[in-house]
Amino acid sequence: MKKRDARTAMLIGVGGLEKLKSSRVAVFGIGGVGGHAVDALVRAGIGEIDLFDNDTVSETNINRQLIATYDTVGEYKTEAFKKRIESINPDCRVNLHTLFVTPNLIEEMSLCDYDYVIDAIDTVSSKIALAVKAERERVNIISSMGTGNKLDPSKFEITDIYKTSVCPLARVMRTELRKRGVKSLKVLYSKEEPRKPLTFENNASVDPREENRQKSVPASISFVPAAAGLFIAGEVIRHIIGDNEC
Repeated sequence: MKKRDARTAMLIGVGGLEKLKSSRVAVFGIGGVGGHAVDALVRAGIGEIDLFDNDTVSETNINRQLIATYDTVGEYKTEAFKKRIESINPDCRVNLHTLFVTPNLIEEMSLCDYDYVIDAIDTVSSKIALAVKAERERVNIISSMGTGNKLDPSKFEITDIYKTSVCPLARVMRTELRKRGVKSLKVLYSKEEPRKPLTFENNASVDPREENRQKSVPASISFVPAAAGLFIAGEVIRHIIGDNEC
């Protein structure tokens, strides 16, 4: 046993470690939520991980995304994460998919090679396609609902999509999945009412182009997406090791 795994083994046993090492997880979207989920999975000892994302790191990611620093701005997130993973757990096999995940792409691929799929992407059509595909192929999946415009991570919970409330994204997902006959989808969502983002009005130092862009994206903070990602990783890890409470 590697020294890095000793304290994990004290909690989940050598058998639990072996289950993690023999498992493969796909993470779709490695931004604020997905990135923290990846980090937790790798530190716990997952054996193989597939990263799906086409974005590069931007300065606006620094406030909440684990991989985002001034040193990584401009790098593909997949490449930056590969380097990070290798520095944490060089035994983890990392498969990079630096591409934009579309419903057509999801339809053409198979999810059957994965023990678990994490959906942390923003595009609603692709989230729906992943849910449909996972149910059809009977693959374990958890989907992150909205974490933007939120400030209270204690309001997160994991439940079935049809038991959600408050979250605008969850409302859309419920409607669309019901139309497609999807019977169940495990999700992480927040019961916190979304807050109205503030603007840069009367601030002459802000570029008007940035102000316009800011109005079209959700507000965010460091700890809320992080909490969501760790919550999701915990659910996946406990499932893989066979935790009875999961």
